[in-house]
Amino acid sequence: MHLGLILAFCLLGSIGSVGLAALLVLTKEKRRPLFTPHLIPYAIGTLLGAAFFGMIPHALLQLSSESVLRTVLIGIILFFLLEKIALWRHCHEQPCDVHTRAGEMILIGDSLHNFVDGVAIATAFAGSVALGIATSLAVIAHEVPQEVGDFAILLESGYSRSRALWFNALSSLTALPGAVMAYFLLPVIHSLVPYLLSLSAASFIYIALADLVPGRRRVGGVWSLVGELALIVLGVGTIAVFRLNGAK
Repeated sequence: MHLGLILAFCLLGSIGSVGLAALLVLTKEKRRPLFTPHLIPYAIGTLLGAAFFGMIPHALLQLSSESVLRTVLIGIILFFLLEKIALWRHCHEQPCDVHTRAGEMILIGDSLHNFVDGVAIATAFAGSVALGIATSLAVIAHEVPQEVGDFAILLESGYSRSRALWFNALSSLTALPGAVMAYFLLPVIHSLVPYLLSLSAASFIYIALADLVPGRRRVGGVWSLVGELALIVLGVGTIAVFRLNGAK
């Protein structure tokens, strides 16, 4: 396994996404809608591509299809339960209907979310470098719009810009302990890798379908649909390219 690569991609996903999110949030309000809506369909594609082209096929190399699909189903139910107790759901678009709680709850949920992302990245690199890079790309793609939403909510909750940026960065850095923990434990419990990949796939599928897709239903028009489908396909295609190159 490659601890340096794992930490580098975790940092890229955490600090990079927070920095880009801060730039987008602090951009003039008229310009912000030109950027963030286009990130979301692309993120949907990368998340689904990483789950169905990367994590699940790799898990199937070591487990039966019944075991993998059962684990994915259990994972989806688990993330649904976490959402119900306000520890998972995140806003990717503004306005956000689901976040009526205080900013502190956003930070708790974000920290758990990023910890799981760190585990997913380290577990994917345990499979292969190509799978690790593809998974990291999917994490980064959905982290940017997520952090934009969380950053805006913290500002609305009374946080100053500097405090919102600082706390968002701290919560994003929980990806690092998640990755480090997975890196040192996986050699000992190597048999759990396919199960962790299946759970990571479940988290990606849930984020894409429960968090990202519903917000896009409000966007109408044929040309809007065509554009979104193109971005979703581009996201899936990006992951497919990484996987194909890694298989050579």
